[in-house]
Amino acid sequence: MSADSRGQRSSGAVRAGVLFACGGVLATGCATMPDSGDVRSVKASNPGDSQVRVYAVQPRENAEPDEIVDGFLEAMTSDDPGFATARKYLTKDAARTWKPGQSITVLTTAPDREQADRIADPESQGRSYPIRGRQIATVDARHAYQPMSPAEYKDFIHVVQQPSADGKGKEWRIDHLPPGLVLSEADFQRNYRSVNKYYFASGQEWVVADPVYIRQRQDPVTRMDPVTQTVKALLEGPTNWLKPAVDSRFPSGTELKEGVTSLTTDDQSTLKVPLNAKADRVGGEVCRRMAAQLLFTLGDLTSVRVEQVELQRGSDGGRLCVLSKAQAEEFAPVHDSGRAENPFFVDEHGMVKTLPVGGKEDAEADATLGPFGKGAMPLRSVAVDREESRAAGVGKDGRELRVASILSDDELPPALVSSGAARPEDRLSAPSWDGRGDLWVADRDPVKPRLWMVPGGAGEPVEVRAPWLADGARVESLRVSADGVRIALLLKEKEGRTTLKIGRVEREGSGTQQTVSVVDLQPVAPRMEAVTAVSWAGPSRLVVVGKEAGGVQQIRYIQTDGATSTASVLPGLNGVTAVAAPNDERAPVVADSGNDGIVRLMPGANWQRMVKVAGSAPVYPG
Repeated sequence: MSADSRGQRSSGAVRAGVLFACGGVLATGCATMPDSGDVRSVKASNPGDSQVRVYAVQPRENAEPDEIVDGFLEAMTSDDPGFATARKYLTKDAARTWKPGQSITVLTTAPDREQADRIADPESQGRSYPIRGRQIATVDARHAYQPMSPAEYKDFIHVVQQPSADGKGKEWRIDHLPPGLVLSEADFQRNYRSVNKYYFASGQEWVVADPVYIRQRQDPVTRMDPVTQTVKALLEGPTNWLKPAVDSRFPSGTELKEGVTSLTTDDQSTLKVPLNAKADRVGGEVCRRMAAQLLFTLGDLTSVRVEQVELQRGSDGGRLCVLSKAQAEEFAPVHDSGRAENPFFVDEHGMVKTLPVGGKEDAEADATLGPFGKGAMPLRSVAVDREESRAAGVGKDGRELRVASILSDDELPPALVSSGAARPEDRLSAPSWDGRGDLWVADRDPVKPRLWMVPGGAGEPVEVRAPWLADGARVESLRVSADGVRIALLLKEKEGRTTLKIGRVEREGSGTQQTVSVVDLQPVAPRMEAVTAVSWAGPSRLVVVGKEAGGVQQIRYIQTDGATSTASVLPGLNGVTAVAAPNDERAPVVADSGNDGIVRLMPGANWQRMVKVAGSAPVYPG
């Protein structure tokens, strides 16, 4: 539990009990549990520490109203099944109507309970306790995390006297409280973890990640273990933000068979999932895709190893279909080639070069084939398609975008997109490929800013509908996800602040006749006052370079829903202007660090210079 602001409360406040549970791998670092002594307040809310368990303490007899409020705030952070102990602090009506699974309000620290405001309650015997904090996020009933710029949070808890259980006296209980749960960021990270649900891109045969939050352990409301919570969340459908761009292969109304609260694998690492009758009549191919959604979703749970999924009918428990992890790979947006990805960059002469990721420090760079490797058109930025066969390059002056082979010495083709802006910095952004083979670039001409998509990286460009460009935002850079459904945008606002937002890509039609829109932009790093660079680092994760107000530049991983943790910060590096992360974690993160040139960060190591020659604009395929 967070003791931050609660340490200022009355010394008689009821405190929750805390148990530190140690797994086998950690046993050597754990002290033995004392068998005597008082229960003391501790800062159990160590961010990300899933070994900490908090157990609620029920209200003591004749507890003062201050103790009732403090005890309830503590009990909200516990793992108590059904929040049964927390409900003992409430009146019968409040206990019946309170829905802790409805929402979560996330504050920077534990809510600060102020002294009762008796003036606000002059006509009754009750007392109102204002609670305050700095809100940084909300989580809705569909488990979707929504970050926000820190803002003042205000609500109140009201207590009244009611007859005690034995009928001989009166006791204080809460009859008004904020909706859902109100947790500190540390308590939230201790109790919840992020997992990716997977749905199919609309009209396509590959999956898209949809991050949500589930309980680290058993859910107090549903009594489900993490595996079952995850399956339930998948069956409930995509989050509201992603829903317009994806489809689920599960028939509408499909749920887990009634009464299922635990799912475990057998000795063959097969997870058997009993569904209700809504899925009884699905065909084999549809069932395979349903199973694929489950396999990708369960792949994020490190606590369980699932090698294959068996879906079962609700009517008789019979088998619907079985699918293995290897078979599910056909639905991945990026297929594993079996080899590590290699980064590309633009050298000081504007030529495209590449480096093997396993090379030594200060290695020699290899020139690519084709016109970009020979300097036929000196470049300022480059993007390599996911097949590593073509490169899209923007010229030194930022005026033209061209696509050329990097496998053969073909002639330099004509420009696909051109900018008429007067200043080079107002012309074309760095390009980006999605997993469909479509190419994206922004024209930052202040007279007519536009977003372009070139179908298949060839032919007639399609102007993307981007109504938010009319608000004066300027695209500093863009990166499209491998699934082609989401786009990360660095936007310079009117006031000069550069923010990171993610937009949803919606498409109608095909080829040059299709209509493409980027809509519903959501903030990803609202606590950062300036973002310098961004790259995709997996299906729902970004690596971001920026700084918070009053802070120094930092590099960290951020989920596409804006969630972060203290463990996500990478080693410091000064003057970073560009960053590139691989889809495959076997390869290093690569950055342009200004004076140090192109550098890399291998797992478990520190930054090291990667290449002798000067260079910029490092990228991985995509």
